[in-house]
Amino acid sequence: MTSNRPYLLRALYDWICDNHLTPYLLVDATGDDLNIPHEFVEDGKIVLNISPSAVRDLDLSNDYINFKARFSGKSMNVYFPNESVQAIYAKENGRGMIFPEEDEEITAGDDSVSNTELEKPVEKKEEKKKKDRSHLKVIK
Repeated sequence: MTSNRPYLLRALYDWICDNHLTPYLLVDATGDDLNIPHEFVEDGKIVLNISPSAVRDLDLSNDYINFKARFSGKSMNVYFPNESVQAIYAKENGRGMIFPEEDEEITAGDDSVSNTELEKPVEKKEEKKKKDRSHLKVIK
């Protein structure tokens, strides 16, 4: 199964822009195969404004994020893999999503997660329903 990160990034980007806010990305700058302005990296991370007014030719593909932007007056083609994105959020209110360091995918038949682990929330819900009904009395 493919990663859901690129789909979530696109959806949250649209949501932030539709609410007239400024989408920011927190990117891990320590990985390979990325082209970013290294002079703005702090503690191995960089925050990038990807609003339509700040970038040109934004491409939020399934594998890479790619756009053109100006940094200190110098035009640059920025690109990095989706896996390096640690968060997307609105500058104005901080609302958005933090992504886990490594995507852990659960697939059908995966031995690392048993069916009973996946069913536990359902069982608890059914138990709660039974407890809630214990106070009911039938009146004829």
